[in-house]
Amino acid sequence: MAEHPSLFVAVTDYDWYQLHASKDSVDEVNFWRPSSSANFKALDQGGLFLFKLHSPLNFIVGGGFFAKFLQIPLSLAWESFGDANGTRTIEEMRSHISKYRQVKISPGDDPSIGCIILAEPFFFPKPDWIPAPPDFATNIVAGKRYRTDTESGHHLWHEVVQRLQIHRQRSASAGPALVAAAEARRYGGPAMVMPRLGQGAFRLLVTDAYSRRCAMTNERTLPVLEAAHIRPYATGGKHELSNGLLLRSDLHRLFDHGYITVDPEEQCIVVSKRIREEFENGRDYYQLHGRRIASPSDQLAHPSQESLRFHAETVFR
Repeated sequence: MAEHPSLFVAVTDYDWYQLHASKDSVDEVNFWRPSSSANFKALDQGGLFLFKLHSPLNFIVGGGFFAKFLQIPLSLAWESFGDANGTRTIEEMRSHISKYRQVKISPGDDPSIGCIILAEPFFFPKPDWIPAPPDFATNIVAGKRYRTDTESGHHLWHEVVQRLQIHRQRSASAGPALVAAAEARRYGGPAMVMPRLGQGAFRLLVTDAYSRRCAMTNERTLPVLEAAHIRPYATGGKHELSNGLLLRSDLHRLFDHGYITVDPEEQCIVVSKRIREEFENGRDYYQLHGRRIASPSDQLAHPSQESLRFHAETVFR
């Protein structure tokens, strides 16, 4: 983590802000970029990403905490985030991408776009809007990074923290990144904490952690791959990388219904005899029995032994 973390101020339009700010709650947003070659390296995970309206509305109106940047197909972005992409329909999103690319995208096309995935977003009411820093030029198209050890960055951080303290008091379910920011010393720098992921971010980060390959079969046909919760969300499982497995859709269903599990010690697939007893079938699934699951390169994405044990002892039969 950098000694002096940065903030990033990105440019967006009022309609995008209004769509999100009008909701009672928003747990994630996808701040997408239309280019298939887009990238984003301005922030570390947990860094503060702020939303500034287009000129002449030169105000910062909210923000979120950076989780990941990924290049993914438009269809997957929509399936994962829906209107958290900032549009009401996939057709509207497709139209916006066409406009920015200046190339028409036909209904059958599924172009890759850059996705800046933000967790724990917040939106300020108009009286709390923050004037853009004086050195944020009106001709900046994408955005600008500010270090918190500079005068502009330090002042901006101070203004955001003041509002987050109020926002936290109004919210009964503030996430860990927002709480850490709100509790930071008044003149301190951002407290970098991994934000609480939403369902869409969980899906995409698990997909990325397993390199878009099924953890059990190595299948890499993206439309049939799904992020499974090891400990079900309904029983206290969280949207965390260590509570996720990327599985082929049929294996995901079998896993959720307790026909398949993973040995928490050996990290090997265990297939229940119930498949044969109940369906008089399952030859392809029994071939997986005893096979080790794939291991993500990111240590944070390794399946939690505690979650695997919960699934093996509670869900699997």
